[in-house]
Amino acid sequence: MTHPTRDLDPARSARDLYGVELRRQRQLTGLSLDRLSDIVNYSKTHLHGVETGERLPLPPISEKLDAAFGTGELFQGLWGAVKREHTPRRFDHCLELEARAARIQSFNASLIPGLLQTPAYMRALFSKGDPGISKEEIDSLVAARLGRQEILRRHCPPDFWWVLNEAALRLAVGGPGVMREQLASLLSLAETRRTTIQVVPFDAGACPLMNGTLILLTLPDNSTTVYQEGPRNGEVFDDRETVTQRVREYDLMKANALPPRESRALIKATMETYEPCEPPQI
Repeated sequence: MTHPTRDLDPARSARDLYGVELRRQRQLTGLSLDRLSDIVNYSKTHLHGVETGERLPLPPISEKLDAAFGTGELFQGLWGAVKREHTPRRFDHCLELEARAARIQSFNASLIPGLLQTPAYMRALFSKGDPGISKEEIDSLVAARLGRQEILRRHCPPDFWWVLNEAALRLAVGGPGVMREQLASLLSLAETRRTTIQVVPFDAGACPLMNGTLILLTLPDNSTTVYQEGPRNGEVFDDRETVTQRVREYDLMKANALPPRESRALIKATMETYEPCEPPQI
């Protein structure tokens, strides 16, 4: 079957550029979509959607395409541009630093951080955050956020330290089944060598930073940049005075949080309050 070709403009978007380059490399190597599907283990439908600019290239397809075509890191680099294109502008600089960071520390007041979210949790957030959003737009946002999570699987990932408010565990985003899966995922990450997760319990009372999100990004040269976000705005700071103040506030949050072992126990206990979804009786 011959698929209709959508007109792509590489100058219009990174997504179009990715699609043009995919089609060009596939034609240069003489591969059909069926054959390429077998090689990279992605469906023909998905590959066609990427090639026509109708779908985002879901990770880790870029690495597989580079391996299939012998293109070094071409598609991995293009994916970085696509990913930034589908992220709010205020977060662009944070993403660039995140990709280079040696250490990432964050506090989240009411939600599971994006780097730790499951796809189902993401979809629930995006759909409730904008009731008019289309399924295709949600798919694009999920793919972009999953792309960020590649940093967790790098050969030498950064050191991660996450502090969560207990509210992030109790807010039933997506319902019991989604939350049970999400907290189970948190538990698996909490026990890795380069990751520390702490929870600030409700009985800790009022603490600094309780109204938003804070991310501290420390680069290999030991410089630290702050990204702080509220409900409708986000700002990046790298001046010494602000960074010093935010680092102190973050340290105070850690001091108010449960130790890692007790935090894991609270995550597990909360997870068990969410009953797994039973399949409907027929």
